[in-house]
Amino acid sequence: MSRKLTFTAAAVLAALIMSAPVQAADEVNAAPGLTAAGMPLGLHGADPVALLDHGRNAEGVATQAAVHGGVSYYFASEKNRTAFEANPARYTPQNGGFCTFGVSVGKKFDGDPNFAAVVDGKLYVFLNEEIYNAFQKDQQGTIAKAARNWEKIEHTAANDL
Repeated sequence: MSRKLTFTAAAVLAALIMSAPVQAADEVNAAPGLTAAGMPLGLHGADPVALLDHGRNAEGVATQAAVHGGVSYYFASEKNRTAFEANPARYTPQNGGFCTFGVSVGKKFDGDPNFAAVVDGKLYVFLNEEIYNAFQKDQQGTIAKAARNWEKIEHTAANDL
């Protein structure tokens, strides 16, 4: 690993730690607001089917909601909600909707659907544009590190990391 890459990784990690609010919702990190279903809102209300199948961020609506894994997801259409309900594991974001780069370094930071990537048919979200761009430099490495770390931190509160 070159010094430049090491410096870049350190700079990105520092930016994550210093500026990232923890807002993604899981069983130990409930979002400040709950949906009408009494569940935390996933992906900030963005439609995961639109992100995964159409490559675009579409705002979902509360009247087209589905709950999976204790999280409520909103959809832009009944068709998208039906697709999600038929196969929720396909559409839910990886790493519980937390920033994949953050998870790759053992942290839980909010994932923003405005900075999302679909890799090998899976949805990954990121904290911000800078972190998303860092991910682009080593997608497979970041995904592999995040997968290993997620097994360790999935059930740990973000504030405890």
